Amino acid sequence: MDEGGVGREYRRRRRPPLAYLLLPGLLMVNAFIQTSRVSHDGDGDGSGFWWGPPVFALLMALTIARIALEQFRARTRVTAAGITARGPLRTRTWAWSEVYDIRVEQAPRGSGRAAPQWLTYLYDFEGRRFLLWHLNDWQLDDPYAEVAELCLAAAPHRSLTWERRPDVEERIQRGVTRRRAGTWGAYGGIAVFVLMVAVDIWRVAVGRPDHPFLLMVCVPVASGVAFAAVLDRYWSTRPPARQP
Repeated sequence: MDEGGVGREYRRRRRPPLAYLLLPGLLMVNAFIQTSRVSHDGDGDGSGFWWGPPVFALLMALTIARIALEQFRARTRVTAAGITARGPLRTRTWAWSEVYDIRVEQAPRGSGRAAPQWLTYLYDFEGRRFLLWHLNDWQLDDPYAEVAELCLAAAPHRSLTWERRPDVEERIQRGVTRRRAGTWGAYGGIAVFVLMVAVDIWRVAVGRPDHPFLLMVCVPVASGVAFAAVLDRYWSTRPPARQP
């Protein structure tokens, strides 16, 4: 596709690292096995963690489906009219006049080599960001150079320049704060979940009634939400130095 020099399509061209496919599967299978074991330790009256195996089986199926759709359906198409990002389920299209900026950003810490390290996002004038699928360091040797070339080629099709606006940058920074607070809130919820598993095992060992749903679902979720809210309020006045 020519499209005046701006037309191009980004899709899966290289296979992802094997760890990207194996790690989620191993984690989910282990969780399924452990949950099944806990569910069979009840009193034989149908109580206990009976809902665990079906839920984790569903999560495993959804994870496999998401990875497959991400690899074979998702893509980003660029034309003289704008950008279309087709994700695993949803497709979004922006005219060039709706695009504020296109930026290559480092992936959140902790993703390791089991995920792309550099991702490309489209920002609109409301400060919202959207992932541009397969425009990353897995599929491209140099995402920065590709995005720079893309922005240069798109310039004639825009009625606006690529200059940054303080009001949009402020909204973008607010989004950075929310995402970072949410990420650390999730980490806190996971830590509480591990602690609650230990507490539930201890209660069973000493003969006390266990409450798996309360301890391993309600408490971690509530803790994660509360932690994220506190961090969001704190970082609203002290913006994070780096974008997650």
